[in-house]
Amino acid sequence: MKEVNAALSGAKAKILKALAHQTRIYMVEKLSGGEKCVCEFVGETGLDFSTVSKHLAILKDAGIVRDDKRGQKVFYSLKVPCITNFLGCIETIIKSNLEEQSSMFK
Repeated sequence: MKEVNAALSGAKAKILKALAHQTRIYMVEKLSGGEKCVCEFVGETGLDFSTVSKHLAILKDAGIVRDDKRGQKVFYSLKVPCITNFLGCIETIIKSNLEEQSSMFK
């Protein structure tokens, strides 16, 4: 693999790895509706503040979200909202797979 292609593939893998957790997918989907405070995710997920912060740090490190500190609170938003198109594509694959499975039992 050429060096440029390898670097691009590695960058893509980093983003996919960041999304490879149901909590982080949930967070990205929630952020598609607008920015949220870490404290909101703590309340919604039932996870502790530290765990929520770690998940958001992984998403930030991958370039999926950005943060904005305001006083004691940190707000997160999607850096590139088109990530939700990708998640929609995944849902289409899931539906297609389910349809194929159900047609096998008819």
